[in-house]
Amino acid sequence: MSELKKFDKKRIDYSIYLLTDDECLKGRPLLPSVEEALQGGVTLVQYRSKFKDGGPMYEEALALKALCDSYDVPLIINDRVDVALAVSAAGVHVGQDDLPCSVVRALTGADFVIGVSAHNPEEARHAIAAGADYLGCGAVFGTATKPGVAKLGLENLRAIRRVVTKPMVGIGGVKADNYGEVLSTGADGAAVISGILGADDIKAEVAKFVAVRNAEAGSK
Repeated sequence: MSELKKFDKKRIDYSIYLLTDDECLKGRPLLPSVEEALQGGVTLVQYRSKFKDGGPMYEEALALKALCDSYDVPLIINDRVDVALAVSAAGVHVGQDDLPCSVVRALTGADFVIGVSAHNPEEARHAIAAGADYLGCGAVFGTATKPGVAKLGLENLRAIRRVVTKPMVGIGGVKADNYGEVLSTGADGAAVISGILGADDIKAEVAKFVAVRNAEAGSK
């Protein structure tokens, strides 16, 4: 096995952040679908597997890590700190009910990227104080992948932006046609699931996000 790539967390680009979800793939295999997204221009990948046991999850994460390395894109693992460390991922993302950020930091060290889900300014401030490197804030437009999660809305995303300076991404119902609205709040990017993986042509769909991001950057 070739040597796994290390990433400088200060240089991570959060603008087009892909989250994997097997249920959005329409029966297509995960790795080729993620490669299409990488070819299109996603800047960060998070591996999330709801139903796999540790062994199969490790094997799939290891393959994803090698794939992401070949495109010079960091890999984040959802929730499973053990799997993230085992495959030398760039970091891990934890929710409000997962292992506390401060504990994850103690286990992993300063160079490890830790993302935390935040649904309001108070959770955002607490996460940053506990050592989070970035925030995933949502559900901005609502979400079908996590039923029961309240809609955050753009104004509340702006409210979180006002109280934190660390990178933050909007998540939940983000698609190419509303991605610019997320960026307009001051967010550093958006985490996207079905808006990319649910597309018939994944690579072409990511290209739409790239065009919106570049247009937004050019207008500033």
